[in-house]
Amino acid sequence: MEVDIVISGGLLLTMDDNYTVIKGSLIAIEGDKIVYVGQSTGINEQIFSAKKIIDATGCLVLPGLVNTHTHAPMVLFRGVADDLSLMEWLNNYIFPLEMKYVTKDTVYWGARLACAEMILSGTTTFCDGYFYPGRIARAAIESGLRIVLGLGFFDSDEDIDSAAKKHSATARRFIEKWQHISPLVTPALFPHAPYTCRPEIMRRLKQVADEYEALFITHLSETKEEVDTINERYGLTPVKLLYSHGILDERTIAVHCNWLNEEEIGLLASSKAKVSHNAESGMKLASGACPIHELLSRGITVGIGTDGCASNNDHDLVREMGTVAYLHKHITGDPTTLDARSVLALATRMGARVLGLEREIGSIEVGKKADIILIDTRTPRLWPLYNPYSQIVYAACGENVTTTICNGRILMENRRLVNLDLDEIMSQVESVAETIRQDELIRSRFD
Repeated sequence: MEVDIVISGGLLLTMDDNYTVIKGSLIAIEGDKIVYVGQSTGINEQIFSAKKIIDATGCLVLPGLVNTHTHAPMVLFRGVADDLSLMEWLNNYIFPLEMKYVTKDTVYWGARLACAEMILSGTTTFCDGYFYPGRIARAAIESGLRIVLGLGFFDSDEDIDSAAKKHSATARRFIEKWQHISPLVTPALFPHAPYTCRPEIMRRLKQVADEYEALFITHLSETKEEVDTINERYGLTPVKLLYSHGILDERTIAVHCNWLNEEEIGLLASSKAKVSHNAESGMKLASGACPIHELLSRGITVGIGTDGCASNNDHDLVREMGTVAYLHKHITGDPTTLDARSVLALATRMGARVLGLEREIGSIEVGKKADIILIDTRTPRLWPLYNPYSQIVYAACGENVTTTICNGRILMENRRLVNLDLDEIMSQVESVAETIRQDELIRSRFD
């Protein structure tokens, strides 16, 4: 049988329903799909005539990682406003800088840098929301990554009916434009948060999303200040506010959810809403930590996100997994909370489920898309190997990923990017950064 790629050898963590592990594995890829998964016997290898053979000896083979929340072009602001509270960071630095320096061109080059960083650290799918989403989509398509492309919305002071009609029309145009352009792009709607979008506007946008069976994403209960603000405005917590407007359901992704009470967890569970947990961002901004151990015990689907690089400050989902594991053991005082295999599931099969892509990605199985990464264990920090899940979550980092395949295309091999000129990308971003460095707002921080 002639196929495009064969991956032979290595220890395969399929992350399928049974968490099947195959030592000395063989994977065959034809086009964008996986057509064979099994143990290499020497005999079955002869069945396949491959254009490309990847020797995975000494490697862990696993599904591509799924980043359920980021703002990719915010790599442009990596490190410009660290060690601040969320609202000071957002209102006094990020929003003003975005007003000055976010253009179609800067978003494109920032997104390209983010894509390179994600490929180099094993992410094959990311869910994004930022300005100029078309430029982000272009960067993702050119890089070969899979993207859930969120169109962001902020509210204004105009009357609700006028704003709702305008935003609804924009949302329809966006979804209709992007739903068939590329198999790598899934359009979604992303009103920023209940404190920046009135619930009536969010409800109308949710209705548009439902018309197209599209995802609806929003930041929710990220800080105690947000909870207090929404309570003062509406007499309800953020989760109860969205629930009361019929916004929470199985196609809703609530990002952060750091401040939840038992009743709200119950509402998320009963509505089947999904949650994106962003541990490092929440810790760095001291905005809180989502109680995902409680959410998971209630059957709520949870994935992991990095958030944007202005608040993380990286897109390394391998490192994020370790942070998630350590954080929740610390919070609960229980070292058995979120074992390594469960955390890897959050970054693969569960992340795919959050994005509604579980039939296509998230595990290595015949018929699924060929989103696969290799982690080379032949390095001091990953040696010796006893438990592969533990090694990934507690010891590895993104730089241990050596090969990244998305949709059947090799995007990185032996730490070399295939589709992207990293020197050009970094040079373009440096030009933007040099301008930002001269901004009075930034000079005042570093003088």
